[in-house]
Amino acid sequence: MDSTKEQMIICKKYGTDFIEAAPYLKVGIAENVKTLLIPINGLRIPLKGDTTGWYIWAGEEFSSDPDFFVALHIEHLGEWCPQIIKFLGLPPGWRFLIADNYEDVWQDLGLLNSDSLSS
Repeated sequence: MDSTKEQMIICKKYGTDFIEAAPYLKVGIAENVKTLLIPINGLRIPLKGDTTGWYIWAGEEFSSDPDFFVALHIEHLGEWCPQIIKFLGLPPGWRFLIADNYEDVWQDLGLLNSDSLSS
């Protein structure tokens, strides 16, 4: 199944609109995602410039260190963490958390009113 279709299915499952995260756009992702640390967290703020608004990290801790996230084009995300691609169609103001056999997706409207990230 292609990733766009999977993303649309997730959006339908959670009763929200599908907002494309085009492959040429970037996510902010923590290097720790490559370590297989769980859970994997994602949140989406409003899109800006050449970014999707997605920030993704692994583990329980969210860091405010300016070097915590690196920019990565979505087209390369499959090399880092293919299991999160299906969530990238969720609109700004949504979060996900996944672990082994666990999935949680929820709306966080506070993400729409903030210029900065918070956990």
